[in-house]
Amino acid sequence: MPLYYFFYAILLLGVSFLLIRYLLLRRTSLPTKLFIKGIKAENSGLYEEATTSYENALSQIKKTRFRRSLEMKIREKLKVLYTIRNYYRDLDFVRKNNSWIS
Repeated sequence: MPLYYFFYAILLLGVSFLLIRYLLLRRTSLPTKLFIKGIKAENSGLYEEATTSYENALSQIKKTRFRRSLEMKIREKLKVLYTIRNYYRDLDFVRKNNSWIS
């Protein structure tokens, strides 16, 4: 049996191993899932739920120490959400206690 048959067999096994590994490890990570959940909640107008999911994603990212760009995106979104929540809270305060408004 010629030697190049062994080379083809090893090459075929290596490619099949890498393909199977890619298909099995293609899952999204937990911080990414939480980030997507936060985006969906934010788009639906559920700002408190979005804030909690972003904070959970941020804590998961801190555990793994990877995904610096995702961490920066989450921090920016949290700043915006805190501002929006404060705005709605102040707006409710003015509308409920409108004794000084004519």
